[in-house]
Amino acid sequence: MQNKRKKICILATVPFALIMFMKPHIAMLAEEYDVTLLANGLEQDVVSLLNKNVRFVPVNMQREISLWSDMVTLLQLYRFFRKERFEVVHSLTPKAGLLAMLAAFSARVPHRIHTFTGQVWANKVGVVRFGLKIFDKLVAKCSTGLLTDSVSQCQLLIAEDVVDKEKIVVLGNGSVCGVDSKRFKKNLVIRHQIRSKLSILDSDIVYLFLGRLNKDKGIQDLAHAFAALVGNMPHVHLLVVGPNEGDMDRALHLILVNCHAQFHRIGFTNKPEDYMACADIFCLPSYREGFGSALIEAAAVGIPAVASRIYGITDAVVDGETGILHQPKNIEEIKHALLTLTHDTNLREKMSKQAMTRAHNFFGTDVVVTAMRRYYQALLS
Repeated sequence: MQNKRKKICILATVPFALIMFMKPHIAMLAEEYDVTLLANGLEQDVVSLLNKNVRFVPVNMQREISLWSDMVTLLQLYRFFRKERFEVVHSLTPKAGLLAMLAAFSARVPHRIHTFTGQVWANKVGVVRFGLKIFDKLVAKCSTGLLTDSVSQCQLLIAEDVVDKEKIVVLGNGSVCGVDSKRFKKNLVIRHQIRSKLSILDSDIVYLFLGRLNKDKGIQDLAHAFAALVGNMPHVHLLVVGPNEGDMDRALHLILVNCHAQFHRIGFTNKPEDYMACADIFCLPSYREGFGSALIEAAAVGIPAVASRIYGITDAVVDGETGILHQPKNIEEIKHALLTLTHDTNLREKMSKQAMTRAHNFFGTDVVVTAMRRYYQALLS
């Protein structure tokens, strides 16, 4: 008679987070366990994750704080956890972590795991910072184990007295699910197709920003730096890819009003690797970042980075080897880094090779998934 398969619940606020961060882990865990996915969405949103051992259950969980809605969701999660008797509840994203860990603690779920992928409070001050940190401390207290996607983030959480150092682990060399080198790689055909579509010459230099467009990503700083250098450089282009947030598109168009011919805007894409293949320099001038998965994905394609010198990013980019780091919000430093990599072709090519080698050797998906397998096996042995 076969042993009954143990049950795991993995949840995030939105389905996209499950796909982006957990897809290879879910496939691996489903080999041994029955996996239930929870998020605020529809089954069709996560169809690529489902199989006979993986099911999806929608839950009304909002990203923004809403006291009444959050209390209702908390009660629903508690009842669901009590009914299903999961062996493990594993959460990611801040709101999902808070509600899931509280509900799982109350329902006496044996193993309660949360993955930290960045801190909302990291660039805040005063009462706001204090309040947001309290939420993370509560998540940590209600959990039985914690994961984080970078060594520097782990060090920050310990130094800020948010977590106990005995409780938190970094899998492998960092990142949540690593980089798929079969997907993120050089593609000269796609490179030519996209450049042709955007009227960009093959010999031109393309700076790429790919991610959510909001203030914390520093996209306005990048736009100001680009506007300051583009005047005498008709061969450079800024390509911005990702969903608009907070009317950021309008702000960018105002900053770049005099260089629209060299500014290209693409909305959300589920094929980021295509736009990385099109680019020469990847830009992430973020103010806070848990790790910066896009940085190692771009590195795997052979794109050096210009990025902020902040925790999380310093794990993904080696300054002077795989890219150039600058102080956050320093437009002059961003401009100087872009100019350096634009004009110094040898340096750019050298960093390209070093970035690709490091991404494959240190952050391959197999490395991180193997570490997650061992983590779960030790947990449930």
